Amino acid sequence: MRLHNSYTNQIEQFETLEPNKVKMYVCGPTVYDNAHLGHARCYITWDILYRYLKFRGYDVTYCRNVTDVDDKILKKAEAENKTPEEVSKYWYEKFSDSMKALNNLKPDIEPFATKTLGEMISIIKDLINKGYAYEANGDVYFRVKKFPKYGYLSKQPIDQLESGARIEVGEHKEDPLDFALWKKDEKFGYNSPWGVGRPGWHIECSAMSRKYLGKTIDIHAGGADLIFPHHENEIAQSECANGCQFVKYWLHNGFVTINKEKMSKSLGNFLTIDDLLKNYDANTIRFFILTNHYRMPVEFSDEALLAASNGVKRMLNAKRSNLNESLDITELKEYQDFVNAMDDDLNTSKALAVLFDLANKANKDVDYAYTLLYKLASILGFTFEKAALSADELKKVLSLVSSELGENFNTMEDIIEKRKLARAEKNWELADKIRIGLDKAGIILKDSKEGTVWELK
Repeated sequence: MRLHNSYTNQIEQFETLEPNKVKMYVCGPTVYDNAHLGHARCYITWDILYRYLKFRGYDVTYCRNVTDVDDKILKKAEAENKTPEEVSKYWYEKFSDSMKALNNLKPDIEPFATKTLGEMISIIKDLINKGYAYEANGDVYFRVKKFPKYGYLSKQPIDQLESGARIEVGEHKEDPLDFALWKKDEKFGYNSPWGVGRPGWHIECSAMSRKYLGKTIDIHAGGADLIFPHHENEIAQSECANGCQFVKYWLHNGFVTINKEKMSKSLGNFLTIDDLLKNYDANTIRFFILTNHYRMPVEFSDEALLAASNGVKRMLNAKRSNLNESLDITELKEYQDFVNAMDDDLNTSKALAVLFDLANKANKDVDYAYTLLYKLASILGFTFEKAALSADELKKVLSLVSSELGENFNTMEDIIEKRKLARAEKNWELADKIRIGLDKAGIILKDSKEGTVWELK
């Protein structure tokens, strides 16, 4: 298996620190608002990696933190006359619901920043004792220039960083590049050796990663927007405190863009996951994201989501047969093609092409095709409920059939019942007219002893 390491900017053979064990950390949400499509891309991408590593037989420990102390949370708490805890608890539950709706697996460990303050203070103390950090009027800062490798992850030379660095009003830094490990905050803060305050964002991930996974981990992943300064700062403080390599493989997913601009809350051009799920199911959103390589930007548009929806229907409406649990899928060429694609830095677009090939073979009654399709699609997090119509699509179908028959129908069940009565009365002309009307709308009916069901073409 080969993965692109952002630190070396090369695709490297994946080798674990311990035999067959993977320690994987992903930067989680700051819980103060709805999750959007950009978050969906990030967490679906690393959900796929988690699933695939487990499928390949690794013993994976997946840790994804929750930032529940932050300037944005405090501002929202003040604006809504709530406590920071009330704000973060509410939005964490909303985030969890969104992740579940996207069929993302829950991480093995999901630590909260406010529950890891002791570890943060311990690391900061170590950094001060080693001369890498200093206290200034209740704040604590990291001395960036004491860490020679600073800027290596983001490929930014120190002189370029210096030219853009500034000291804000109220800061007591020795150098403009220095970043905060602890911030004085007498209103919302916690007790510390440096007075009442709260942690800087960067130290949170270093502390939670070390506490739950150890000083050196296999994989640290997140969005490309976190490379600088967040991940750069994590490396500096972790390696200086721990005296060893922090992360073996750094992985970053690309942005979701709208009109070539990054989707973000600060730009106000974001679509929430809840809003997306009103028009597209989880399979469609997942398919849209996996069509593109995870490191590349992906441009959002309704046309792209529609194409993804059609792709999902093509895959999930493949002719079904009983799953053959005794089938040795590892002997099949399509299995190997899928593994080769995923082993090549998670080439999900090639993996999807294998699924389409299997869907076509299933429709031609190739005996193993549906079993293999089901198993491989499940590795990518697709669920095999029948492809469903969105509310708008259903409205169009009902309108078309109502127009064909000159009668109003409010549900698909109403149409099926009308056809059932026509057949019982031997009114074959009406029964055929209903079937033909549905066929024009892209719906096929299947009759069995158990009754009649409808499916998308």
